[in-house]
Amino acid sequence: MDQLIATITDNVGIDRELAEKAVAIILNFLSKDGPQDLVGQVISAMPGATEFLEANQGGGDGGLLGGLVGSMGAMGALNEMTSAGLNMGQVSGVTREVIAFAKQHADEAVVDEIVGSIPGLSQVI
Repeated sequence: MDQLIATITDNVGIDRELAEKAVAIILNFLSKDGPQDLVGQVISAMPGATEFLEANQGGGDGGLLGGLVGSMGAMGALNEMTSAGLNMGQVSGVTREVIAFAKQHADEAVVDEIVGSIPGLSQVI
């Protein structure tokens, strides 16, 4: 995950802490709202993602917003990322980088199927 975090800090222009928080929000969101079998395949294929996700359960703040992500889908994740300090361009940039990283390590068709299965996710990227 260090490679992904470094790519996000370089390409999106945010600091490491915010990049980690945003990746945690996205991975938690996908784990809650995505097709479990497919998301599991992708998480397993991404180096360090399983451990990162276990260490960062609950997303960015783990509080009320973290709980709302599961009930509000992509909008909940978007709201949580903007509350963490990302603007819309940064949210899109981080999401694109996570998707690109997933496609590098997992079956691209599976990643596309996950994105297509979650209402509103394709609009963020």
